[in-house]
Amino acid sequence: MIHARALPPAALLALSGGLAACAEPGGAAPAGAAVPEYLGIETRLLDSDLVQFHLALRGGGRAEIDDYARCAAAQYALIRGMGFARHIRTTASAEAGTWRGDAVYTISA
Repeated sequence: MIHARALPPAALLALSGGLAACAEPGGAAPAGAAVPEYLGIETRLLDSDLVQFHLALRGGGRAEIDDYARCAAAQYALIRGMGFARHIRTTASAEAGTWRGDAVYTISA
């Protein structure tokens, strides 16, 4: 479960700046590491507290899809004035170097 109010200020700044997968502002990737290209997120409200995120990226893998979804859920919770995002499931697939994810979270105060 993500508790959005407990995030450090640097993480909140990163989230409000466009979801750079919760990276510290100005943080450098380790030498030789691929830097993902975040291709966007589509958010769909399934119920009053159930949210689905469709997302895509290039230059990463399954772990980056999970991180991207987690950050999207945290930002969504903050935007809605909620304090928690609980992970339900994430599926991921790759085709021609592009990873696509489908994540579902519950959001609550």
